[in-house]
Amino acid sequence: MSNNRRVFVTGIGVISPLGLDAESTWAGVSEGHSGIDFITAFDTEGFDTKFAAEVKSFDPEVYLDRKDARRMDRFAQFAAVAAQEACRQAQLDPREKDPYKVGVIIGSGIGGIITLSQQFEVLKERGPKRVSPFLIPMMLADMASAQVSMVTGAMGANYCTVSSCSSGADALGQGWEMIVRGQEDIVLAGGSEAPIYPVAVAGFNALRALSRFNEDPKKASRPFDMQRDGFVMGEGSAVLVLESEDSLRRRGVSPLAELRGYAATSDAHHLTEPGPTGESAARAMKTALSVAGVDPSEVDYLNAHGTSTPLNDRQETKAIKLALGEDAFRIPISSTKSMTGHLLGSGGALEAAMCVMTLQRGLVPPTINLAEPDPECDLDYTPNQARKATVNVAMSNSFGFGGHNSVLVLANPQLID
Repeated sequence: MSNNRRVFVTGIGVISPLGLDAESTWAGVSEGHSGIDFITAFDTEGFDTKFAAEVKSFDPEVYLDRKDARRMDRFAQFAAVAAQEACRQAQLDPREKDPYKVGVIIGSGIGGIITLSQQFEVLKERGPKRVSPFLIPMMLADMASAQVSMVTGAMGANYCTVSSCSSGADALGQGWEMIVRGQEDIVLAGGSEAPIYPVAVAGFNALRALSRFNEDPKKASRPFDMQRDGFVMGEGSAVLVLESEDSLRRRGVSPLAELRGYAATSDAHHLTEPGPTGESAARAMKTALSVAGVDPSEVDYLNAHGTSTPLNDRQETKAIKLALGEDAFRIPISSTKSMTGHLLGSGGALEAAMCVMTLQRGLVPPTINLAEPDPECDLDYTPNQARKATVNVAMSNSFGFGGHNSVLVLANPQLID
């Protein structure tokens, strides 16, 4: 797609295991703090994995109307609060402009699994007449997007992308495309997930996908390390305000970054394992760069998918080399999942937000817990400490179960008068 219309990021909102807003999350990431600890949401007796990256001290009624908050699953609460923060930073109230030109796309891999699970228990223990009338409008995956639309007044296209761990990145990519083709002036785009519940942890344990390093949870997420043994489940939301150049000029706001390109491919290989050659993921990276008009030599930072699973980190390294050639060895890379855990369908949105902060602050986040590098993962993963750097172009990789490969390219904004 020819990118004739430029798309900018004008606001960011974040709820994460490291903080209840974008600034506190960035502070944790830049300082190499871990948001991972033992699970408090339920009793983990009998579970192989007893830890996760939970959002701490979150009270939705501080941010939302009490009655409205109680009619939202936790994942929708996260999205509604993150979207409000993003709108505040962007100085945006959709009701004060044409609300039909403000869209909402919030990705989620799982949706309202907490509500669904709880109501299964109600059905089993108390019978069908006791199931909540709010079960369906709380568990549907598109309800985060719907709730964001309602709390902000955005009345343009409103839907959910569901592409496993690529969902948040694909939401941003689809929002970018909507603005490029002139459908919307502004899109609130991102992801939200709240999967820390017994059935989800048990399910991922059954797949042998989660780390079982119960001895020290804060060291369990170890992307690219020889001792990595699985990902760490996380929860939270990130929402970015995407805006056309014409719109931000009319509103007189300053952009935080430019979303320059997006591409997605499929491995067509396996339900859960990445493709063995890395070629499909590499094609997504190459295409995103081509769409953005960026040469690999111009890339200054790459936020890796970096899940800390044995297969992903090895295959992603292979794909990065295929896509970027010799530049793969030059570019600083990091997996912020080492600190935030893996937010599943929200991960790509959070990591895009961290790329925007990296562009703004000139600081490359670390990959913590990288003590014994895997010889097959031989790139510069910014081990253990953040690094000052001039960053003008950043890439973000998001790969998901089902063979999804989604890549975003962001850059420092340079408005031309």
